[in-house]
Amino acid sequence: MAIRRYKNNSKDGIGTLLVESGDITPEQLEIALRYNWEKERTGGGRGLLGKTLVELGFCSDKAITQAVARQAGVEFLSLEDYEIDPSAASLIDPEVARRYQALPIGFDDGRLVVAMMHVNDIITIDDLRLLTGYEIKPVCVPDSELKAAIEQYARSSTDLELPEEELAEEEVEPESDADIAEKPAVQLANMIFHQAARDGASDVHIEPQEKSLRVRFRIDGVLHEVMQPPHRLQGPLISRIKVMAGMDIANRRIPQDGRTTLKVDGRVIDFRVASLPSAYGEKLTLRLLDREARVITLPELGFPPKQLEIFKKIIALPYGCILVTGPTGSGKSTTLYAVLMELNSVEKNIITLEDPIEYRLEGVNQVQVNPRAGLTFATGLRSILRSDPDIVMVGEIRDRETARIAVESALTGHLVLSTLHTNDAAGAVTRLDDMGIEPYLTTSSLVAVLAQRLVRILCQNCKEAYTIKSEELLASVPDFPLEPGEEEITLYKPVGCLRCSNTGYKGRKGVYELLVMSEQIKHLTLQRRSSGEITQVAIEEGMVTLRQDGLMKVRQGLTTIEEVMRVLV
Repeated sequence: MAIRRYKNNSKDGIGTLLVESGDITPEQLEIALRYNWEKERTGGGRGLLGKTLVELGFCSDKAITQAVARQAGVEFLSLEDYEIDPSAASLIDPEVARRYQALPIGFDDGRLVVAMMHVNDIITIDDLRLLTGYEIKPVCVPDSELKAAIEQYARSSTDLELPEEELAEEEVEPESDADIAEKPAVQLANMIFHQAARDGASDVHIEPQEKSLRVRFRIDGVLHEVMQPPHRLQGPLISRIKVMAGMDIANRRIPQDGRTTLKVDGRVIDFRVASLPSAYGEKLTLRLLDREARVITLPELGFPPKQLEIFKKIIALPYGCILVTGPTGSGKSTTLYAVLMELNSVEKNIITLEDPIEYRLEGVNQVQVNPRAGLTFATGLRSILRSDPDIVMVGEIRDRETARIAVESALTGHLVLSTLHTNDAAGAVTRLDDMGIEPYLTTSSLVAVLAQRLVRILCQNCKEAYTIKSEELLASVPDFPLEPGEEEITLYKPVGCLRCSNTGYKGRKGVYELLVMSEQIKHLTLQRRSSGEITQVAIEEGMVTLRQDGLMKVRQGLTTIEEVMRVLV
């Protein structure tokens, strides 16, 4: 009766089985149950009975596992007496083995024998079945042996060699600089991850077609097809990546989001994964974020000298709202990080609200948005304002509530930095009006808007100079910045070499349009005038437009007219 006081001890419970087998005495079981009950009562959490019995020295890990095996009706094995089959272990990645605490160790009548810590975990068994293509036979092994075996496999996995006949069957070539013993889909996934990181890709697109599978990398803002793996690898490859990203591989009908972190060539890289059901299967899009990438400074962004000088004065203001605008992938976050690096000091309390946190900044308090937990941009911004900030950076203004809080924060003595999706700088003013922000609040809080795009920079190793007559140039680009009396001009064109992967371009720079809220522009804002009228007045006051800045970079030999026209309407 004393035992039941602390825990409901059913006939086939672990405690009962251990007592029946003689591994522990009824008194030892009562002590262990009382220990767990006291621990839970005092807030220490509910302890596992088997773990407690081992900690108290009443029985061995092996005895606990044998009892679990009897309870679950599965076979017990000791890995000390079992020779692990490398071809079985290689069917899953070490990271997957760690996540599931499971390791394939052999084959039995066409089934895959998997040593598992939780043999009754149906979800894990189904995931492994889908991932490996085999029916699973779970077996119990001592926890300590399983953990040691997984770590040993992780250390030795790069030393294993994939059988040649399997390679021939799947038509997948391994990486030339590594010998790895993993099934072709796993090997292909690793190849994609590594190649994307080495090529400096910002995104990876894995796209099922009717009779093929296409993999494209976005490098310097442009998509390049890099491979077409065999179509039969589509399912295993997508399942493999979804498992790594913590996504549900059994659900293929709805979009999903996930993430994983890998170490590639000594760099820690976060991969954000998004799935999208398409006509021929799930399309995966991977966004790469290098944690250890150096944050670009303001002078390196590509600002014209005069604009940079004005912008530095603006960000030095004690309060006000500064917006950076542009489409997705135009470098807005990079600009904001550069601003924070410029402003970061011991005297300033800087707090950011981001989704996701792309770079870690020393001395800056960075908060990750978590909508599932109720932490949105709006709710997070309210909380930040109670933390005595000097500078607040909001990753993006997405709704009216966030916009209003940001504007009001700028009015109460904070410097607020954020982004909007608009085509030009003046568009941000009218967008705030569309979002329900009264013009008088906009004119009182907004101090400047920076619109930007990213253009590819010509490869300095292979770019080729050519001369063009001014008349011919002005015929196609009437507003090209020419000097008075200039009859011809030297420009550059892309060629292509090994250093730039035969694209002719290597790296990117920003083109900018800085709109300062002057008295005249504030007057137009109060009158709710169009963005075109605001832009015209700003130009008259000296604003350099995106197009003018882009064409100046063409004149400087940094990029081409075609590239500027590609990113600017």
